[in-house]
Amino acid sequence: MRYVLLMYGDWAWPTGADSYEAHNGFIELLKSRGAYVDGEELTGPGRAVSLRDELRADGPFAESTERLCGFYLIDARDLDEAIELAKACPEPTVEVRPVVG
Repeated sequence: MRYVLLMYGDWAWPTGADSYEAHNGFIELLKSRGAYVDGEELTGPGRAVSLRDELRADGPFAESTERLCGFYLIDARDLDEAIELAKACPEPTVEVRPVVG
């Protein structure tokens, strides 16, 4: 079953060698478990465009201190395994959500 791991942060998104090494290590863990499908870092919320019905607004729709920063798409046996893998993610806030279909 596929799950998406949504990573949230405060947009003081850690950059540099330590952050990239941590994520590369996490990707290698996912690959070693046969769970890695894809993943990407997202641009900052200032580049977002939000649509709701016919209304368009620049920037994120929700006002929040935490912003969606990136995601991993994984294959896992079940929700328990997806949660186990998410706990190894180097980001402090990770939402685990099943993918429909």
